[in-house]
Formats: sequence, C-alpha cells, structure tokens
Amino acid sequence: MSSPCRDALVAAALAIVSSSLSARELVICADPDNLPYSSIDRRGFENRIAQLIADGMHAELRYQWQPLRRGVVRKTLDAHACDVLAGVPLGLENVATTAPYYRSGFVLVYRREFPPLESFDDPRLRTLKVGVQLVGVDMAATPAALALARRGIVENVTGFPVYGVRPAAQRMIDALERGEIDIAVVWGPQAGYFVKRARTPLAMSLATGRHEPGPLSFAIAMAVRRDDTALRDELNAVLDRSGDRIRAILAEFDVPSTE
Repeated sequence: MSSPCRDALVAAALAIVSSSLSARELVICADPDNLPYSSIDRRGFENRIAQLIADGMHAELRYQWQPLRRGVVRKTLDAHACDVLAGVPLGLENVATTAPYYRSGFVLVYRREFPPLESFDDPRLRTLKVGVQLVGVDMAATPAALALARRGIVENVTGFPVYGVRPAAQRMIDALERGEIDIAVVWGPQAGYFVKRARTPLAMSLATGRHEPGPLSFAIAMAVRRDDTALRDELNAVLDRSGDRIRAILAEFDVPSTE
C-alpha cells in the first residue's frame, strides 16, 4: 500500500475514533418553564450548572424536556428518558443521589421598610397576612406551612398552589406587592430570584424556629438510576472540582445558603 493511501486510512480511522469520543451525551430531564431552575432557553441556574457538569465530563449536554411533577422518577429515570435529574433532595428514594451541591431553606419575604422578621416564633406572624406554598395536586403543606400550623397560625394564612400558570413564588411576590399579603414564606432559591425582580423594594430572611421536629433547610443533589453508581461517582468528581464555580452561579441567582 502506498504511503499516501496508508496516511489517508490512518487519518480516517483517527477521525472515526475522535468522533466516537466526542459523541458522548449527558441527558438531563428538566422542566422547560420553571425559572429560576430551568427553562427551554437554558436561562436557569440548574441549566448553567448542568452545562458546567457536562463540560467537566467532556460530554454533550442534551435535554429531555417535560414538566417535573407527580411521578417524576417513574417518568424520567425509570423510563430511561434521561440519565440525570438535577435539583432533588439528598437521599431521594428509589434513586442514587450525588453529594449535595447546595443547601437552602425557606425564607420570610416582606417589604424592605418592615422591621426584620426571621423566626416562625415571631408573634407578628399571628396577626399579619401570610402566604405559603402548597405542594402537589393534593395541596400538601410544605415544612414551612407545617411550622406555622404547629404554632396555631392558620386563619391568617393563604395557600398558593405550586402548580399554576406562573410559579407560585412569583404569584406570592406579586400578592405581597399588591398588599394582599404582608409576608410570603417561600423556598429560598425561588424567593431570591423573584425578590430581585420585584418592582417594590423587598427584603428576605432565612426562616428559623425553635423545637422543629423536621428540617427547615434541605441539601440538594443530582439523581441517577439506583444501579448507575458509576455515573453518580463521575458526577461527584466533577461536582467536587467545580464547587467554586457552582457557588458563583448560585450567588448570581441570589440563592440563599444555609451552609
């Protein structure tokens, strides 16, 4: 075989190998309209973190877009629609979770001229109009709503279902600006995003409470199928290397941290 032919074959083989190596995909299931987490135009902080992780794995990031509501694991990882779910509670059942990449909690949001409010034990919560998020189609109470109920703070509370035309956090901030509620109790990452975009100057404080039977803050991780421990370990390695850049993204989105 002549040298030019041999060189051409070697070049073709190397091109095939290179194409194969670069063809790896990281497929993530995400909601196409769920800011500040994710959006179809990839403006959410989970989009930014996912791209960071994919780059660290030398993989092409691809999304499987679908609303992430009831039966999310069954409809995503179990259905092999994707490899990864981002933004899940650490230790979520029926999956393998990575190390957490942030921890946040519920916050109290109020007008900036209002005296600071930080605790569910503050007696003002008994008379002010309070808004809380309700989760799922059965309107289940969040840990924050349960904290209020345990203190007998019920009659002055308005529930905002998570599912709706707009995010519940956005509807709550709008209601606060209109004066329909005085305090909004919101999951931290959502609060930070919509408070920053509010027309009225607002403040927020991480919510605390004495003698709570359950946590008011939660560690957030990524999830893979239970038997895909190799992918989990690879994700963990990239998360560990990318910690500073992830924290910078979260800070850019005003995600309050409880770490």
